[in-house]
Order: sequence, then C-alpha cells, then structure tokens
Amino acid sequence: MDPTTPDELLMVRAAQGDTSAFESLVLRHQSSVLSLIYRFTGDRVRAEDLAQEAFLRVWKAAKSYEPQAKFTTWMYRLVANLCLNEVKSPWRKRILSLHWLGSAVSQPEEEDGGNEIPDNAPSPEDVLLARERSRRVAAALGSVPKNQRLALILKCYYGLSYEEIAKVLDCSVSAVDSLLVRGKKNLQKKLGHRKN
Repeated sequence: MDPTTPDELLMVRAAQGDTSAFESLVLRHQSSVLSLIYRFTGDRVRAEDLAQEAFLRVWKAAKSYEPQAKFTTWMYRLVANLCLNEVKSPWRKRILSLHWLGSAVSQPEEEDGGNEIPDNAPSPEDVLLARERSRRVAAALGSVPKNQRLALILKCYYGLSYEEIAKVLDCSVSAVDSLLVRGKKNLQKKLGHRKN
C-alpha cells in the first residue's frame, strides 16, 4: 500500500473489506496506540491486550466510519474510551493503582534504528538520570485523575491541539484547558514542585 495514502482513504477501503488497507492502518498506528495505552495504564501486557482490542474495534467500526475529522482524532477517541473503561471496574482500578505504586515505570521500548552510537550520545550518568526522571514522571502521571491523565498524555506526548483533545474526550475546549491546568498542578504536587 502506498505510504502516502491518507488514513481516511485507507479506512474507507477497509470498510469495503480491503484487509491490506486495514493492515496498513495498523502498521502506521500500532506503536502510537500501544504507547498511549501504556502511558495511561503503566502495564505493558495490559496495554498490548487493549491495543489489540482497539484495532479490533476500528475494524468493526469501519463500515460506520465517516471521515468528518482526522482519522487519528477518531482513533484516539476510541482508545481513550477503552482506557477510561479500563479503570471503571473497581477491581481493575485497584490492580492499576498497585501497579503504578509498585513498579519502576519506563517508557515503551523504541527501536533505535541500529547499533551505532552517535558522537553526541549522552553519558551513562545522563542516561540513568533521564530514566529516573522518566520513572518519577510516569509514576506521578499514574496517580493523576484519569481524564487529566489522558489530556496530559494527548497534549504532551502526542502534541494534539486543545480542539483535537476536546474531540477525543468529547468535551469542550474550555474543559480541556481546565483538565490540563489541574493535571499540571497535580503532577507538580506529586513531583514535589521540582522542575526537572
């Protein structure tokens, strides 16, 4: 499939039963979907299961999909709903909170594209400090209320605009602004007001 084919067209083709178009969508977006879910849950195995569920829902919804917004905005809304439903269950909520408290959360593994170390590679000490900072931020993020957490992830890690986040979370732009302000304040409290 042509890599320049827009997502929306691939989704229209998938609705017509074109499995290669759907596979192209999965290949394009699987790492961002997995990363979003992982950042929300802090549980790699559960994130993989939910990512599969997300793409299954994309496939099932293909026939009713109407390209009114960017495909990624539509897809992130589906993923956000999955994440929010994940924490609604009291049992799942307890498991997730224990996971966040008990683990040294790291970011999903990224492919480095090779084994060569660039000249400007960080020192081992810098790498350890960055990992610790990342672990602390991820742990603090896990304790922020779920809507604030999703808004922060979509803004900080995915660069979505306030309008796009509003569509994903099905709320107003002013509500997104409020979620982000409160979320940042909560993160600062959890991190002890440190600016790292």
